[in-house]
Amino acid sequence: MITPDAEALVRDHTVYSCVMGSRAFGLATDDSDTDRRGIFLAPTPLFWHFTKPPTHVDGPDLEQFSWELERFCDLALRANPNVLECLHSPLVERIDATGRELLGLRGAFLSRRAHETFVRYAMGQRRKLEADVRQYGAPRWKHAMHLLRLLTSGRDLLRTGELTIEVGDAREELLAVKRGEVAWSEVERRMTRLAEENDEAVTRSPLPPEPDRDRVEAFLVRTRRASAAAG
Repeated sequence: MITPDAEALVRDHTVYSCVMGSRAFGLATDDSDTDRRGIFLAPTPLFWHFTKPPTHVDGPDLEQFSWELERFCDLALRANPNVLECLHSPLVERIDATGRELLGLRGAFLSRRAHETFVRYAMGQRRKLEADVRQYGAPRWKHAMHLLRLLTSGRDLLRTGELTIEVGDAREELLAVKRGEVAWSEVERRMTRLAEENDEAVTRSPLPPEPDRDRVEAFLVRTRRASAAAG
């Protein structure tokens, strides 16, 4: 259960929040949940105590999850797919000056590290799907759909240097997978092809080898100082 202090951090100190999941990807149907993700800036004086503020908060609403700004930046610099995609949601619900500055840094987080993290995460999910097929005779089709979406997003990021999470014209093709209308053997073939395309794209990607950690750290320090000065 969320504590009152944690709830107050999300309520009073969120700098950016958005809708993620199927609604942000352009894959929502009538039964889709509304997944919300956010970033809060814990006031700097809280870090002066032995008990530090939380790095993340689950809640207070259903399907809501928030990161403290430093934790979010750390994960984004490591090219965590879920975190990077959060910065590129087309459905922003709340943003302040700090959040706008963070969005202005989106490019600083992007690097060829995305090849490893996107593909590694997808392959881990594929192994779970394969286990489902062996045990139950079919995969979790919704998860299969999102795996294909993630591999496509990673490939296009490596090719163009820009992260786009909306599926666009691929919507109906992906929803057919979710409905179980595409044979598992064909889904496997698409997964393999997309993984290979990711491997090929990274060799000539316009992305830098590493993210711009110094630029992100300067933003974080500047933001912490401003918070301390505000009391």
